[in-house]
Amino acid sequence: MSQALDVAAIKKDFPVLDQVQNGRRLVFLDSAASSQRPVQVIDAMSDFYNTTYANVHRGVYRLAEESTNRYEHARRNVARFIGATNPNEVVFTKNATEAINLVAHSWGRANLRSGDAIVLSILDHHANIVPWQMVAAETGAEIRWIPATADGQLDLSDLDRLLDGAKVLAVTAMSNVTGAITPTDTLVAAAKAAGAVTVLDACQYVPHLPTDVVALGADFVCFSGHKMLGPSGIGVLWAPMELLEAMPPFLGGGGMILNVTVDGFTPDAPPARFEAGTPPITEAIGLSAAIDYLDELGMEAIRAHEVSLTAYAMRKLSAELGDSLRIHGPSEPAQRGGVLSIELEGVHAHDVSQVLDEHAVCVRPGHHCAKPLMKFFGVAATARASFYIYNDESDADALADALVAARDFFAL
Repeated sequence: MSQALDVAAIKKDFPVLDQVQNGRRLVFLDSAASSQRPVQVIDAMSDFYNTTYANVHRGVYRLAEESTNRYEHARRNVARFIGATNPNEVVFTKNATEAINLVAHSWGRANLRSGDAIVLSILDHHANIVPWQMVAAETGAEIRWIPATADGQLDLSDLDRLLDGAKVLAVTAMSNVTGAITPTDTLVAAAKAAGAVTVLDACQYVPHLPTDVVALGADFVCFSGHKMLGPSGIGVLWAPMELLEAMPPFLGGGGMILNVTVDGFTPDAPPARFEAGTPPITEAIGLSAAIDYLDELGMEAIRAHEVSLTAYAMRKLSAELGDSLRIHGPSEPAQRGGVLSIELEGVHAHDVSQVLDEHAVCVRPGHHCAKPLMKFFGVAATARASFYIYNDESDADALADALVAARDFFAL
């Protein structure tokens, strides 16, 4: 059994949380957009800048070699964290959006033709929609959509037909709006049976659940550092080496070549092939430190904490606000992440967020880069509260109190 998180101790590692706004302690509930960073990550990056920074894979002087060693250690640490057997299957990008674009434009351009099908889901973030729309427009491929159920989960009743003749299935592993954890085992198995490759947007999954990319079985897995206590400016693409080796470069420049002549170039082997130019060196150091921090807490303990806290928050909000509040997504906390997309009756999501800000509660209003899903729900926006390791029941209480205040204010 996982040991419960000591949230009071964890909070002390996050300097940004140690502040007061409008006479109230800050309650940060926007980790689904971007998490905060502990001092361990901040210090690791600062120490690297102070003692070790140099460009990687170029210099032969001692500082450059040490910098390269630490950068490649970060790659190995990421690979271990996600269960990859070969660290060279880990490609560093500037974010998950770039990672998905890499797959769409490199693999997609090389493999998709007119009449081919790309299967997406209505739950997906724009980052896993727009790149495929761009490639579809360029290649003539058709896009098909997996619909959602009323409670914000995937409706797989027609999956076999949607995958018939499909070349790729690109889908989220966990919705950033409803929190629904998608049945990746079913999706991957169905895609393989149809002869399609699978691309998983795991941005909301990797920071919150134990992850084993081999067990997931997908062909491509993408996630970002800034949602898992790491810095912005770094993302990860994982894929088996045989897939990466068959893909052409996404960007050209220094660092991704074996040779360049006036007649052309020869690309390097992965991952260098996909890391043109100076990579996010210090950001990789920060991501590695974030992984060490998460490892110390334990991903199973993190998941158990979030399920328990989400269950508490859903009960609390229901008790305090009743029918005036709607929470999109599965009603069972074990089927979702710690993401609550909220509609407060008669109040626009941006107004809700502004009132909550007066109570020092940070939530995200808007369409959450998921406009097709918002249209499905028949709403323009929701106010999204999202929990992470530094949140506890007192934060859920603060959210409930602030939402009651918002309801009462707009009822006047």
